[in-house]
Amino acid sequence: MNVRWLLVVPVLLSCAPATSPKAEPGWAWNLPAGFPTPTVPAENPMSAAKVELGRRLFFDVRLSRNGTQACAGCHEQARAFTDARPVAIGSTGQHHRRNAQGLANVAFASTLTWANPLVTTLERQALLPLFGETPVELGWAGHEAELLTRFATDADMAERFEHAFPGEGVTLDTLTRALGSFERTLISSHAPWDAYTAGDASALSDDAQAGLLLFNSERLECYHCHTGFTFSDSVAHAGTTVVEKFFHNTGLYDVDGAGSYPATDTGLVEVTERIGDMGRFRAPSLRNLRFTAPYLHDGSLATLDQVLDAYAAGGLSRQHTGTPSPLQSDLVRGFTLSPGERRQVLAFLDALNDETFVTDPALRDPWRE
Repeated sequence: MNVRWLLVVPVLLSCAPATSPKAEPGWAWNLPAGFPTPTVPAENPMSAAKVELGRRLFFDVRLSRNGTQACAGCHEQARAFTDARPVAIGSTGQHHRRNAQGLANVAFASTLTWANPLVTTLERQALLPLFGETPVELGWAGHEAELLTRFATDADMAERFEHAFPGEGVTLDTLTRALGSFERTLISSHAPWDAYTAGDASALSDDAQAGLLLFNSERLECYHCHTGFTFSDSVAHAGTTVVEKFFHNTGLYDVDGAGSYPATDTGLVEVTERIGDMGRFRAPSLRNLRFTAPYLHDGSLATLDQVLDAYAAGGLSRQHTGTPSPLQSDLVRGFTLSPGERRQVLAFLDALNDETFVTDPALRDPWRE
């Protein structure tokens, strides 16, 4: 039996969508070795003008109705595009129920929220913070015309929209296409791990190399969910023929002895209505963990030591109750690490941190330049 099917439930497996790595003249990805070309919607080919417009929108507080918060309010470059909070807080002060995910290499994610397999493009995802009401994030529900007027009456921004989308003007479609174009450039590829895979054996310390062996061992099982160049398992790119969307129950909660998660967030089951999907969430990338604490979908673990403790215990519900959740992955079984082995695993995870990514001028707030 394929162990992957013990670990995850694949959702909506399908042929790759009618998209292509199109780009307008003058655009170059400049991707590192080992990184495939991202999937780009055919109706939104990449261009420098779109990327620059999207960067300005991403960091512009006018993207919230009350003018207090931009996309960057929950996705700060210095924190690898997270916000250091257990859960995100919207422009009106309402708390989200989930942790703000990092955006490193989001261009390669086959799904774009913690537990919704239907949100598969950055353009569609942008609509959620713009118009969501439970909770309010950017606060534009029922006020789309006001949002568009805000940028259409700014001469500089209106000109940038025209340059990026000739003849289309400021529309919700052009706004989300610009945001998607910028977000596809959030490529993190300069960690010590990347130098190591490019042939520089000295890029990883002895501890990190030992940690790599542990990470890929059947004892720890980390690599099943955190694999490939993104260190996640729900990945799509221009060469993808079948899009895989995997979600996992890691045994974080079991509130009733039957595997239930807190009613405030039950995971994938909210979309599929299949009880077996209770507590299933997308595996986030392990890149840039130094910058992205706290961890997990609800930000409930503050440190990587706590994360290791949870998995070593065979899931937090097992740690608390003594028995595993009946719905958790069969590969979350628990393990024992010596102090030295723990140090090695943490050294390997540290080698996935990309200092260049969190300081890259091309990804910086243009309103502060």
